[in-house]
Amino acid sequence: MKSERFLVTIEGRDVELSNLDKLMYPAAGFTKGEVIDYYTRIAPVMLPHLRGRAATRIRFPNGVEDIHFFEKNKPGGTPDWVRLETLPVPGSTKSRETIEFVVVDDLPTLVWLANLAAIELHTPQWRVGAEPDLLVVDLDPGAPAGLKECCAVATLMRDRLGEDGITAYPKTSGKKGMQLCCPISGAQDAEVVSAYARRVAEELAAMVPSSITAKMAKAVRPGKIFIDWSQNAAAKTTVTPYSLRAGAKPTASAPLTWDEVIAMATGESEARQFGAGEVLERAEEHGDLLTDLLTPGPEVPIRTST
Repeated sequence: MKSERFLVTIEGRDVELSNLDKLMYPAAGFTKGEVIDYYTRIAPVMLPHLRGRAATRIRFPNGVEDIHFFEKNKPGGTPDWVRLETLPVPGSTKSRETIEFVVVDDLPTLVWLANLAAIELHTPQWRVGAEPDLLVVDLDPGAPAGLKECCAVATLMRDRLGEDGITAYPKTSGKKGMQLCCPISGAQDAEVVSAYARRVAEELAAMVPSSITAKMAKAVRPGKIFIDWSQNAAAKTTVTPYSLRAGAKPTASAPLTWDEVIAMATGESEARQFGAGEVLERAEEHGDLLTDLLTPGPEVPIRTST
């Protein structure tokens, strides 16, 4: 069957779209056209978190139930108007010293990637040419622990970071857990930021060893929340706010209010991930709950563990 292709003009750029009826989430009946529609509508709040950051994509050419691949390098046929940045990739599994990354600075680029079935977008904690301006704490639940328990640990982490003058903003991961995102100065390198995140994670794990671990070994994670401090390493990326996630349903990484986090932690409301339609509604209601991430924050403390 010949695929239907046509050009649309977005902000003065010609973007080719194709196979809009293809099911990306077969169990939910969610098509590629709906993926593109979601990213088009969420763009006003999502693009500020993508701009200036090298984007890693997870592509699902035939939907989330079929094969997928991670893509860092520019894909074949990249339009000449897409921003590319050649950046070093130490430790590349393909022995490449540099990669030409796509930087999603505008709506045409976002739609172009969505048409390539780039369902998930992940970005680093730094902008091109700069040091980290974000500290990210990933809270990963080990069954039978779940998002509810993540929310309880998130409040502990919020308070602990607050003692050092660092403000944390919560979002769901769109899968099992959640992340706390914290604006920092952009004046310290990734090693300093990662060391601080590890120190705080280990401190909380020592306080509540029955519920929290800062160790990566999966054998120690069941029933606990793993505080993944390693997300702050220079080579790591985190799912971008508002990005769709691959699963049975089209969920997305959704910013939360702290009142919502506390309600989920206490059982006053259901601890759950949010679907694409809900995330659009939340953005309409709240605007961007993570807008403060776009303003530099304080430096992380440097101190020796006692």
